[in-house]
Amino acid sequence: MALVYIGLGANLDQPQQQLEQALYELAQLPHAELIAHSSLYHSKPVGPQDQPDYINAVALLETQLEPLALLDALQQLEQDHGRIRKRHWGERTLDLDIILIDNEVINSERLQVPHPHAQQRSFVLIPLSEINPELTFPDGVALEQLLTELDNDLIRIRD
Repeated sequence: MALVYIGLGANLDQPQQQLEQALYELAQLPHAELIAHSSLYHSKPVGPQDQPDYINAVALLETQLEPLALLDALQQLEQDHGRIRKRHWGERTLDLDIILIDNEVINSERLQVPHPHAQQRSFVLIPLSEINPELTFPDGVALEQLLTELDNDLIRIRD
């Protein structure tokens, strides 16, 4: 069993409801159990600014799924929510990113763990700290240290 942190984001088609539904669906994944999830947060988009603001959260799963099987399951959930990849860092109905898998480092064509931008993004780090404030990334950097270096532009909208 692996502990996996999943980042959730949406900014189209009722994003708060998209995330709430995605959390329900993550809890239904075969060979996985939803252990915890953060509050929902409102954040400005990364990348193109001509898109709506985002709603973000982080979920913690315990799973027997291998990393690529989990990635496939998450991408299927995105598809089920009508995700269309129009542009890099563009708008979306649902985005599910694997942030961390235990203390693993994975660098494959399809999957990079830890997520390459996780340590710079408040919409990942702040929800992560709700779930596990003592978290340390595989490179030895403590979440607590990253939070002190962060501009917090998030607004909590729901616990």
